[in-house]
Parts: sequence; structure tokens; C-alpha cells
Amino acid sequence: MGDILAHESELLGLVREYLDFAEFEDTLKTFSKECKIKGKPLCKTVGGSFRDSKSLTIQKDLVAAFDDGDQKVFFSLWEEHIPSSVRDGDSFAQKLEFYLHIHFAIYLLKHSVGRPDKEELDEKISYFKTYLETKGAALSQTTEFLPFYALPFVPNPMVHPSFKELFQDSWTPELKLKLEKFLALIFKASNTPKLLTIYKENGQSNKEMLQQLHQQLVEAERRSMTYLKRYNKIQADYHNLIGVTAELVDSLEATVSGKMITPEYLQSVCVRLFSNQMRQSLAHSVDFTRPGTVSRKLKDVPLLPSLDYEKLKKDLILGSDRLKAFLLQALRWRLTTSHPGEQRETILQAYISNDLLDCHSHNQRSVLQLLHSKSDVVRQYMARLINAFASLAEGRLYLAQNTKVLWMLEGRLKEEDKDIITRENVLGALQKFSLRRPLQTAMIQDGLIFWLVDALKDPDCLSDYMLEYSVALLMNLCLRSTGLSPPTLILLQEGEEILTFEPYVNGALYSILSVPSIREEARAMGMEDILRCFIKEGNAEMIRQIEFIIKQLNSEELPDGVLESDDDEDEDDEEDHDIMEADLDKDELIQPQLGELSGEKLLTTEYLGIMTNTGKTRRKGLANVQWSGDEPLQRPVTPGGHRNGYPV
Repeated sequence: MGDILAHESELLGLVREYLDFAEFEDTLKTFSKECKIKGKPLCKTVGGSFRDSKSLTIQKDLVAAFDDGDQKVFFSLWEEHIPSSVRDGDSFAQKLEFYLHIHFAIYLLKHSVGRPDKEELDEKISYFKTYLETKGAALSQTTEFLPFYALPFVPNPMVHPSFKELFQDSWTPELKLKLEKFLALIFKASNTPKLLTIYKENGQSNKEMLQQLHQQLVEAERRSMTYLKRYNKIQADYHNLIGVTAELVDSLEATVSGKMITPEYLQSVCVRLFSNQMRQSLAHSVDFTRPGTVSRKLKDVPLLPSLDYEKLKKDLILGSDRLKAFLLQALRWRLTTSHPGEQRETILQAYISNDLLDCHSHNQRSVLQLLHSKSDVVRQYMARLINAFASLAEGRLYLAQNTKVLWMLEGRLKEEDKDIITRENVLGALQKFSLRRPLQTAMIQDGLIFWLVDALKDPDCLSDYMLEYSVALLMNLCLRSTGLSPPTLILLQEGEEILTFEPYVNGALYSILSVPSIREEARAMGMEDILRCFIKEGNAEMIRQIEFIIKQLNSEELPDGVLESDDDEDEDDEEDHDIMEADLDKDELIQPQLGELSGEKLLTTEYLGIMTNTGKTRRKGLANVQWSGDEPLQRPVTPGGHRNGYPV
């Protein structure tokens, strides 16, 4: 009762405010009279006149910033006074904000006398471009706004037919009128009584909590099923191993008693003992009538000694830059020079199980931080090692478990301006990451397509490796519906040098032309005439691919299977071929001096660990999915895999 009395005045004030807002005049009079008779104090709420005057001042400031073209002041007020629930949840507010960004981007073009100041214009265009890559990306699939995503990349928008409407005299006044009406409505709604606000916020909070709990439940059930499958498999292997062990003990007792064991019996035991991956090769190639055949068969490719990974990681973090470089080089060589199959899988599994790159570490100082080392050599050799990991399917799975790895690679790609080989290896790793659908999604959301389009505008500044892998990465991202964009179409139309990598360019064109609005833009650009020029010069395979693209350009509906859905993040789509490129070990920067250890000798001399010999069963790849050279690429692929003719 004491708590009620303490807040009674405020509660009665909230009730009176709501009755006044809802215009219950008679009820309000009766309520006030009864409170007075009972001696109940009424808390005076904030007056509406003060709120109205403050709202009017904010509206005037916003309109003034609109008229002056001052986008920083405008959007500072906009974000401060327009509720985030309205900015992010109301479709009209999102569309209005998009057009407001366009208004400020072209303000100097419309209002400058003579040529606008280039530095100021570039700043406004850059601000608009940043908006498109972040918050504005949500509207990229809307036909109404699709053409405007090419605005930052068009040299002179004033003469471009797609933007003619923006430069008409009536466009700015109409936008201003919409802004004023929106502000009047918003600030009127902000004067709603506190009682109603409390009710809405409480209901929304409960709804969000229920959604969050539901997502956690679904995730917990998914993990539970995964762990149950693993448990069942381990239990089955355990029972199989116990059974085989019991039979071998019985056989040993029988031989002691003088009973002979037949080769057929030994073969049946070995088939049960070895993994599925080894059964056929061993069961049909081992001569069980000759002693020692099994062990010799397993030792055809020797397994490398195990390492002391704790000491290794400690020296990678705390050692000198020269020691770090030699260790990174040796670890990479161990992977790149190993024999494909059990030897390479054992090495990679040892790296992963010991978390060599600290992907699961939360410490501030970790091996991953070497990607930002002050030493050019250490940065380059760390990028090479990550690229080597990304060249293997299990390595990509390991790196993908920590989103920090992707962010660090994207940051290094954009910041690295000293060492071209570092950039090449970072880009190579990202391109291989794009074989995994969740990483495709993250790269698209991080605006990597816009960075690639910018980089490919000047292909003469790129090495052959950078050019090929940039185009291949762009194609893989364009195979997703969220990766389609008009700037990509303009780049593929105008970039003559990148067309030398026709499998990737053709694949990207075929994908983005599946969107009706982009098809219309391409027709307006005269894309068919440009493609037919390449038919005259191309080989038979390229001609057939271009004919497919022209057919796509002139179609009126979305063909089945062209785009990969963004709703399904299933990772089983990834091609499963391991391609270890020769470029990983090219142009080594460091050489050992007299008496200095390097490579495998450094590892086995200073970092020898306990011997282990554990392999890992490879995942089944998409061995039955083949690509026809007649059609454009329609699945993610790496340049190494494409050159080797692997399934894509």
C-alpha cells in the first residue's frame, strides 16, 4: 500500500493526461472533481505548449539544413529526433531518407554557379556511397531505387537519362513538401501521452524477447541434433572397435594354442577395423598371406612428426620478427609441400585441433594479429599461410568459425598499400571464402562488391593475380540475389581488360541479367550490340556462352536455378576440391644465413612434440556436379579449381 501512495500522484496525472489526449471531456471533469473531493493530489505533467515550441524549432532547423544543402547538420538532427523505430521500421521513412541522401548528393550540381567545387562534390558523393553500402543496401532489391545505386559511379549524372527526373525544377520542392508533412506527422505523434508510450514499449519489448527466446531454442535444438549424431557415430565406432579387439584377443589365444588363422579371416577383421575411406584401397590391394603387408601399405607416404604447438604459438606472438617470418614460412611449406591425401589431411587436422591461428582465442594478443604486424615480411607470410588454409575445404571451415578472420582480411585488403603479394594472398583467401554461402552473405553486407567495382575500374594498376581473383570473387558474389547491382553491370560493360577472364565475367553477367530491372538497364545501355562485337572475335566456347547471355538479356522472366536463394544458408553447396596454388610459395622474401635453421628442419629441431598419427575422413564433395563449357558459370568457383577442370 505504501508503494501505491508514493506513486499515486504520478499515476493519477498519467490518467488525466490520457483522458485529455483522447478528448474524454465529461469523464475528465468528473475524474478531476472526484480527485479534489477525496483530496488526491494530481501530478502536473509536462505542458503541451513547451513540447510544441521545441518540436517547431527542430522542424525549422531540419528544413533550413535541407534548403542549405548541409547534410551533416541535417542527418545529425534527423538521427537525434526521429525515433529509430520509425527510421528502421517505417517504409515511407526509409524511402524519404533515401531521396534525402540523393538531394544532398546532387545539391552542388543543381545550385552551383558554374562548375561545382570538386573536393566538396566528391565528399558529398562519398557520403552517399557510404550510405548505399550500409543502411541504404536494404532497398537495393526495390525497382524504384535500383537505378540510383549507379549514381556515384556515373561521371556526369546531369546528362544521364536514368537521372533526368532528379534535375527537373519540380523535384526538390516536391521532396521538401513530403519532408514537411512527414515532420509534422512525426512530431505530432511524439506528443502522445506517456501512458500510451509505456504500453507500446512494454508490448514491443515482450515481443522481441519472445522472438529472441524462440531463436535460441531453435539454435539449441539444432546443436542438440548435431551432437546426437556425433554421439551415435562415436558410440557405433566404439562398439565396432571393442568387437574387433575381442576377436583379435581370441585369435591371439588360438595361435598360442597352435591353431592357424586364415588370410580371409584377417582380411575381414581389417575391413571392419579401417575407416570407410581406406576400405576399398586396402581390402583389394593388400596381400594378407604375406606378413607386414598392412603396415608397409600404410607407410608408403610417411606422416610428418608432430609439433609442440604451445611453444610454436608463443614464439609466433613474442618472438622476433625474423623468427616469426621463418616459422610462418615453415608452417606454410609443411602444408603446401605435403602429399595430397592422408599426409596433408593429418597436417591440417593437427593445425586445426591445436588452433594454430588462434581462431578460437579471445586474448588480445593472438597469432591472427600478425596480419596487422608492423613488419612487411611478417604481414605477407601471415597472409600466405591464411591463403594456404583457405585453399583446403577443412581449412576454410576452420577459418569461417570466427567472423573476426573475415573482418581482418577485408580490412587488410583495403588498407594494404605497401606490399602487392600481401594483397594478392588476402584477396586469394577471400575469393576462396566466397565458396561458402554464409561468408558470401557477410562479404556482400560488408560492401565488398563496391570495393571490387572501384578496384576493377583501373585494371592496369592490378597484377594478373589480383585481376583474375577480383573478377572471380565478384562473380561468386553476383551469383547471390543480394549481390546484384547496377554498378556491376556498368563495370562489366565498360571494362575491356577484365573481359579477358570471360568465364567469370560471363557468369556474373548471366546472373545479374536475371533481374528484370537490370535487364531493362542493360538494354538501354546497348549491351546486346557490345556482346555481338565479342562474338566476332571470340572462340567457339566463348561464342556459345555469349549466346546464352544474349538469350538471358532478351528474356522476360527469371529462369529457374540462375540465382542462389539468400534464405537458405546451407553450407553443403560448397565445392569440395582442395587446390594448393604454386603462387603460395613464389618470390620468398627471406633466406636463412649460415647456421640459421628454416623450413622443416627448424620445426623438427626446435619444436618437436609428442608423436601422433591421426587422420580425418574427408567430407564427400559434389563429385556428380559438372560444368558445361557451353554455358556461363552458375556456381561459385576458384580460378585454381576452374583451370584444373574440377566440378563447380
